[in-house]
Amino acid sequence: MYSCTQCDKHFSSQRSLYRHMNIHTGKYKCTECGKCFQSGQHLARHRRSHSGEKPFECTVCNKRFTTSAKLVVHSRIHNGEKPYKCHMCEKTFSRSDTLHRHVTVHMGDKSFDCPYCGKLFKTNSDLKLHVRVHTGAKPYSCRHC
Repeated sequence: MYSCTQCDKHFSSQRSLYRHMNIHTGKYKCTECGKCFQSGQHLARHRRSHSGEKPFECTVCNKRFTTSAKLVVHSRIHNGEKPYKCHMCEKTFSRSDTLHRHVTVHMGDKSFDCPYCGKLFKTNSDLKLHVRVHTGAKPYSCRHC
């Protein structure tokens, strides 16, 4: 293990520690907000948060993204890919954060039950979202139409 003398973080290789040290030296510092990064690539990606630049475009719907990773996640809407699988019920998801949220369904207390179908939910807000399936409620309206 290689330890940073500045912040006590640990790294498995000397190269990783060397890149990390750029944060402390200010080698890749954002001129807009002063935040430091470990590489020029990380700094370039961060600068897009200030400029609003979105260089990655979906070839299906032309929506644009700040990173290629966000474009990859978005593309799953079009291609139906669901690479994340719940190890408890085999249900699949297109995003890892959605899987993590789903896994909580298998754990702990579910004390909010749907008055229409009896399905149980961990939080009242999840129940409220579900009830719309039965009531057809659409609480949000488009300001254009």
